[in-house]
Amino acid sequence: MTTLIRTLSTCISFFCLTQWTYAKPNIIILFTDDQRYDTINALGNPHIHTPNLDKLARRSLVFTNAYCYGAHTGAVCIASRNQLMTGNTWHRWSGKTHHPSTMENLPRVMKQAGYQTFYREKSGRANHPTLLKEFDDFADIHNVKALMTGRACQPFVDQAITFLESKRDPNKPFLMYLGLAGPHDPRFAQQQFRDLYKLDEIPLPKNFRPQHHWDIGSMTIRDECLEAWPRTPQATREHILDYYALVSAMDYDIGRLLDYLDAKKLTENTIILFSSDHGLALGSHGLFGKQNTYEIGMKVPFFISGPGIAHGETQTLTYLHDIFPTLADFAGAKLTEPHDGISHKGTICGDQPKQTRPYLTLAYQRSQRSIRDSRWKLMVFPEINQHQLFDLENDPDEIHNLADKHPEIVARLWKQLESEQQRYGDDQALSTSSPKPKHFLPPTNAKIKPRHKVGGAVPTQP
Repeated sequence: MTTLIRTLSTCISFFCLTQWTYAKPNIIILFTDDQRYDTINALGNPHIHTPNLDKLARRSLVFTNAYCYGAHTGAVCIASRNQLMTGNTWHRWSGKTHHPSTMENLPRVMKQAGYQTFYREKSGRANHPTLLKEFDDFADIHNVKALMTGRACQPFVDQAITFLESKRDPNKPFLMYLGLAGPHDPRFAQQQFRDLYKLDEIPLPKNFRPQHHWDIGSMTIRDECLEAWPRTPQATREHILDYYALVSAMDYDIGRLLDYLDAKKLTENTIILFSSDHGLALGSHGLFGKQNTYEIGMKVPFFISGPGIAHGETQTLTYLHDIFPTLADFAGAKLTEPHDGISHKGTICGDQPKQTRPYLTLAYQRSQRSIRDSRWKLMVFPEINQHQLFDLENDPDEIHNLADKHPEIVARLWKQLESEQQRYGDDQALSTSSPKPKHFLPPTNAKIKPRHKVGGAVPTQP
């Protein structure tokens, strides 16, 4: 965190500073695609240009330990969005891609609480096919077409402003969900945003490796074929520049929405929650995708602002599937079904007892399981009978495996992980009698996807 954010968080106590202006606040969810937790300048990355997200972060409560729980498919974005909309982990529908349509969900509950609801999501059936129809105003936006214009967020923000300008019912609070297209590939950004960066000034991740040391079960999935093995520093920097430029392009259009809210005096009674569906490796640990339970795979940026919400940071362990119960709590909505997620309204405003977790677990398909507490993180790879232990307090980049030095901590977390698996209905054993070979040999026939699609001009002006 930057000095400014640290200053804001000093001696902070989490209580509502003022009463709500109206009975219920408006709510906006800004949900990006593939955005690492370390891609916002104000939250500690001096190499990225995000002036509008910086402004929003500085007036927000920042959750520094927020995660996507994981996924049962390579398309982590689908599991992530379904978990957000239902407040449950993917184990509750592990035999299917999407959650059951009968399951209690965010739009249904918010409409029952009196909200007018608006939904724009990237295409690709990211949510249950019937879920979008639960919103009053709904549509998918073709994510690749949006990305190829160089302004991936523009159509989302344009349609959001049109709704606020001419379709909003002034007698109702509104819930707006924007499932933005970027910074997922293909990573085209207008030249003005690419010009913000110089290749030789972009540092490699601290945990950069040319190749991962084990086969963790997702080594040749789509995202991992965005670059050849071994990953070179030059190629990795080129990917990061593309990625940063697209984040900056998104920031530009998010700024347009924030400016509109300020101009129309909607900000004063609107909760804005910013997060992403999962992270992305981009060279960290020798990986390139999000199909892993490292911090760069599942940890996400997460902050919330609004009337009465204190500014600063909290280290509370948080899941994306906590969003539904938390926002329902702010809306005064009643949930009638049990959920894996919990409300963090008590942490955010202090007007009720805090709900916290001593542990947080992550699960990717059947090949990876992880658990962390306030300091330690255990990663288990059941298909190859390997595990790692990291001291996140002193090694947040997960570089030094301390499993052999602290077997007692491994044993404690292993036992707790098994207990958490029972809680969520996860039947994956943490070891096997027939392990696969642990060493990864890059395929010689892999089809590496080019960084840029051949042909097609990208516009250069907003």
